[in-house]
Order: sequence, then C-alpha cells, then structure tokens
Amino acid sequence: MGFAIFLLLLTVLGAGAAAAWVPVAQGGRWMKPLLAFSGAYLFTLTVTHILPEALELLPGHSARVGYWVLAGFFGQLLLEVLSQGVEHGHVHHEAAHGHDAPGRVPFLLLGALVVHSFLEGSILVRNPEVGDISQNFYAIVVGVALHHMPAAFALATLLRLRLGSFRRVWPGLLIFALASPVGILFSNYVVLSKLLSTGLYAALLGLVAGNFLHVSTTILFETSPEHRLNWPKLGATLAGLLLALAVA
Repeated sequence: MGFAIFLLLLTVLGAGAAAAWVPVAQGGRWMKPLLAFSGAYLFTLTVTHILPEALELLPGHSARVGYWVLAGFFGQLLLEVLSQGVEHGHVHHEAAHGHDAPGRVPFLLLGALVVHSFLEGSILVRNPEVGDISQNFYAIVVGVALHHMPAAFALATLLRLRLGSFRRVWPGLLIFALASPVGILFSNYVVLSKLLSTGLYAALLGLVAGNFLHVSTTILFETSPEHRLNWPKLGATLAGLLLALAVA
C-alpha cells in the first residue's frame, strides 16, 4: 500500500512540475495520446474488473449496484461543472483567468477535483489483516495514476495562469496529490469494518465505476471529435485496452 501511495503522489507532483517548463501547446501534443491511452485503460478496467467485482459482492442485488453506477456517472457530470474538465486535461480560458476573482485560488474547482480523487483512492482496499479486498489493487492504482497525469498538468497550468507564479501553484497541487492517498488510508484504516460488513464497499465500487465510465468515455469521445482515423490516438487507445486486459 505504501508503494501505491508513493506512486500516486509522485505522479501528480511530477506531472504538475512538468507544467513549469513544458509549454501548453507542446504539452497538448503528448497529452492527447496519453488521454486516449488512459481513457481506454480506465474504460476496459471498469467493464472487466470493477463492475464484475461489485456484482460479486452483492449477489442477487445487481440492480442496487446499477443504481450506484448511475449515481457515480451523473455525480461526475455535476462535479465537472465545478472542475471545468480539468480531469480531462482541459484548461479553459474562463477558469484559468478567473474574471470573477483574478489572482485567487479557484476553491470550488479544486474541491471538485479533491472529491473526485478521494473517491478513486477509497476503493483501493488492501489491508494485511483481512487480505486483498480489492481484487485488482495495482491495476486500479495504475489506472488512477495514468488518469492523474494530464489532470495534474492541466491543474498546474491553470493555477499558474490564474495566480501568476508557479511557486503559488504548489499548495493546490499538493492538496490534489494527497486526495487519493487520503482516500486509501480512510478506507483501509478508518471505515474498513463498515465497508466489509454492510455492503458499502460494493456500493463504493459501483459509484466509482460510474465515475470512471463518465470520465473514460468523455476522454475517448473528445480525443476524436472529428471522427477521423488518427493513428497515434488509435494506437494509444489500443495499447490502453490491451494493457487493461493483460492485468487480468
């Protein structure tokens, strides 16, 4: 678990630091294939691992899992109203320059990202006292890390444009970096017994599965908005698909 926390922290802080020396236009060139790769990986992982695991935990109550999937899907839709699509590597002009409050941290945007990231970390349950509860622990860790790279780059770029100094970016970036590790610690050490005894873990898996489905499908549609064959994006998508299948 320590390695997972370290990887998630390193991914966010490293990708955020890259925004200090990689121009936004240049970053966009490598971000689209990475987004396509992470979107395909998350979608495949959700369909082949996370949803089946949630259904196995509630045999005979599959409809209940479906309700949580819907809640996660449409809940993420609401979160993105606040986050302005930073989860997808977007830096919108209005969010970056903040005409309503220039020079101030966009707390609603940052809060939406933190909730999103906390939920992702909360399904990573791997407590040595009870064994591996999450059947695909490291596969999901990799998916979350891949997903956080463009998000961290976009967040750091947005904060730098809005705050005017990269040094002022680090507190917000660190808060985002800590959200998933805090989710991991919360599920493993604070509410573990409740998760296992009340079926909440299956509900949490369904909620995050809906979240992942919304994020991944949005990414995949946005990487090919003109519906034309783009070989680098297609290759990245297939690579993400095959990697997610391989972790089985």
